[in-house]
Amino acid sequence: MEGGGGGTLSEIYQSAKKLLMRAQDGIERLERLEHSTSSGGLDSPELSFVVKKDISQVLSLCADMDRLWRSVQAKPQRDLWRRKVELVAEEAGSLKESLDRYFARNQRRMKEAQERAELLGRANGDSAHVLRIFDEEAQAMQSVHNSKRMLADSISTGAAILSKYSEQRERLKRAQRKALDVLNTVGLSNAVLRLIERRNRFDRWIKYFGMLITLVILYFLIRSSG
Repeated sequence: MEGGGGGTLSEIYQSAKKLLMRAQDGIERLERLEHSTSSGGLDSPELSFVVKKDISQVLSLCADMDRLWRSVQAKPQRDLWRRKVELVAEEAGSLKESLDRYFARNQRRMKEAQERAELLGRANGDSAHVLRIFDEEAQAMQSVHNSKRMLADSISTGAAILSKYSEQRERLKRAQRKALDVLNTVGLSNAVLRLIERRNRFDRWIKYFGMLITLVILYFLIRSSG
C-alpha cells in the first residue's frame, strides 16, 4: 500500500526500525562515554544531536504509519499493523526518555563542574587575601623591630652622653679642688675665691642644662618611634 509519496507502510516501518536501532546504539555509546574513566564523563554533542534527530524522525514516521494502517482493508492485517506501529512508538518514546535523562545528567554535571570552578576561584582568591594579610603583618612586625632597635640605640647613646657628663663633672671637681689648694697656698683673697665659686655654679648650671636638653631629645626620639 502506498503512503502518500513516502513509501508503503512496510517500507516506512522498516525505515523506522533502522532508525530505532541506530538511536539505541547511539544512546548506549553516550552512556558508555558518560561512565568512561578515561573520558572523564565527557559529552559528545555531535552524537547526542544525531540520536535526538533519529528519535524525532521515528516519531514523525509513526504519525505517518498511524494514518496508513487505518486504511488497511483487512481487519487482521489492520490490527497487526496497529500493534506494530504502537510498539515502534513505545520504543521511540522509551529512547526519548533515556535521552532526556542523559541530557539532564549531563546538565547537572556541567553545573557541578561550574560550581567547583567557582569555589576553586574563590578559594584561590581567599588564599591570596590571607597571604597578603601575612605579608602586611610581617611588614608591621619588621617595622616594630626596627623601631625597637632605634629606641635601644637612642637610649644607649643617651646613657653614653650622661656618662661623659659625669666623668667631666668629676674631672672639674678635682681641678677645682687643686685650684683651691693652690690659691690657699699662695694666699689669694676671698674675693678671688668667691669669683671662682660663682664660676663653679655657672659651670654646674651649664652641665644641668646640657643634661636636660639630652633628656628632652631622648623623650622625643622615644615618642616618635612609638
